[in-house]
Amino acid sequence: MTTALRAERDWAPYEITSADVAAPDLADWLTGLGAEELTTLLTERKALVFRGFGVTPESIEPVLGRLLPNRLPYVHGNSPRTRVRGNLYTSTEYPQRFTISMHNELNYARRWPARLAFYCEKAAESGGATPVVDCELWLSSLDQEVREAFTGGVRYVQNLHDGYGLGKSWQDTFETDDRRSVEEFLTASEAEWEWGTDGIRITQLRRAVTRHPVTGAEVWFNQADQWHPAGLGDETSKELYEILSPEEFPQYVTFADGSPIPDEYVVQIRDRGLEAAVDVDWRAGDVLLIDNVLTAHGRRPFEGTRRILVAMSD
Repeated sequence: MTTALRAERDWAPYEITSADVAAPDLADWLTGLGAEELTTLLTERKALVFRGFGVTPESIEPVLGRLLPNRLPYVHGNSPRTRVRGNLYTSTEYPQRFTISMHNELNYARRWPARLAFYCEKAAESGGATPVVDCELWLSSLDQEVREAFTGGVRYVQNLHDGYGLGKSWQDTFETDDRRSVEEFLTASEAEWEWGTDGIRITQLRRAVTRHPVTGAEVWFNQADQWHPAGLGDETSKELYEILSPEEFPQYVTFADGSPIPDEYVVQIRDRGLEAAVDVDWRAGDVLLIDNVLTAHGRRPFEGTRRILVAMSD
């Protein structure tokens, strides 16, 4: 292993504690640091963990105001979650016994958030870490055969029901019940769609890799393993295939030309992302800020009660 690759594999989120900066209040410290310095630090370190500042549900808002200058709604998001207030959401409500594989938030959309902030209101009794991975490393960890297969990009397919069915409804996904608003959003997203008797079918062509707008780093940047049934595990995948054809799944993915992505590619992508990830083990009051292009995130299974909130910004 080269020195450079070894250094990449040793990457971890940069931890900042109240003792490190001699400041008891995180919002005040961020104000003193300044928006430009924060952006520079985040771009350099890719992910930041703030600990020991005693951030509470009552004091999180001014912290988010400094971390995320323009908070965004979770429109077109495919993860089940609840809006807490404003553009602050629960991180996910996917069943706690499952691992959520690595992904960049909304990278299947035409526009995605530049950064995400997670806040731990309550840590799980056991498990529940948020793994994060350097997406440049994730790309380099894949076999050349896999990387080359994705050079043409990917095709995402969503079948969003009208209130009854598998997965999220189109109303929940777009946070509206106005079809015209959905169509305007999809037009701006360069997506194709078709309304049916029980919902909408959406098709999007996207790149599999991208470059960071500041550093120029080439990174793995798609959700092929999350949209493909092989990424769900053998049993869940089998159940889906027994009741639906792939093109009828709530979400599905192929190569850009419509040809199927081999299961073994999907498993490799999922597993190597998780293997290269570094776990952020939560303590109540912790805040995690990530660059949504340079790093991907996921979730480990957990027991007990866990409450992590998330917000995003352009």
